[in-house]
Amino acid sequence: MKEKVLKRLLLIFGICFFLLFFLTPFLWMVAVSFSSSPNLAVRGGFRFTMENYSNILGNKNLHFPDYLKNSLIVSSLSSIISAIIGGMCAYVISRFRFRGRTILILSVLALSMFPQICIVGYLFKIMSSASWINTYRALFFPYVAFSLPLALWILLGYFSQIPGEIDEAALVDGATRWQTFFKVIVPITLPGFLSAFLLLFMFAFNEFLFALMLTVDHRARTVPVGIALFQGLHGEIPWGNIMASSVLSCLPLVLIAVAAQRYVIRGLTGGALK
Repeated sequence: MKEKVLKRLLLIFGICFFLLFFLTPFLWMVAVSFSSSPNLAVRGGFRFTMENYSNILGNKNLHFPDYLKNSLIVSSLSSIISAIIGGMCAYVISRFRFRGRTILILSVLALSMFPQICIVGYLFKIMSSASWINTYRALFFPYVAFSLPLALWILLGYFSQIPGEIDEAALVDGATRWQTFFKVIVPITLPGFLSAFLLLFMFAFNEFLFALMLTVDHRARTVPVGIALFQGLHGEIPWGNIMASSVLSCLPLVLIAVAAQRYVIRGLTGGALK
């Protein structure tokens, strides 16, 4: 009995510790965004105000709504395309046994570990020659290329758990491979697709290096770069504006995660039986 109580206490302590560890920076960010002064550690440092939010939303010189729009457009499109292409590739690899299959999978994994800094210079020259600098296309194609390995590995794990008899049953009923994939396999692996989309969206939304090198102004610049380049008068750092922008930037990710939660946690077996 004492051992069970001790385990329960340790579990509660561990949960509280990790919640405090991960939530404290976020709560501090929210507090600073609603304060007229970033010095919350001193007595009377917190003075509630909405000025920071009114500044980033109403000040046209900051261009925060433009940055947020650019991030949402580029991240959504690249994530959807990467999930679809990665899903089709994962389906083929999981269903067909061919020579070099393992080497192909390991090669894709190796490509996913390739550092972005090594190719950003060449990528800048390519985009410059194509006159794509400071356009959505300059970010869309690199994001798709770098997120495809992640999509493939996530969805390959889902497809590998689905029995091949489901495909055979669909083919016996007269369905083609395309119909089997889109009408049978995709509904079953919907939690996998949503999980992949969420992770890919977070990657594209938070990406900094490509967005910094391949964009020039608010017409294509994304939120991470826009927030990093916030600067107040005389060069001081406007912490209130930065924190308010960060809070608003977190909302799309939180809303997508909450909306997709019931699909992501749904088991693959339950979906297959349904």
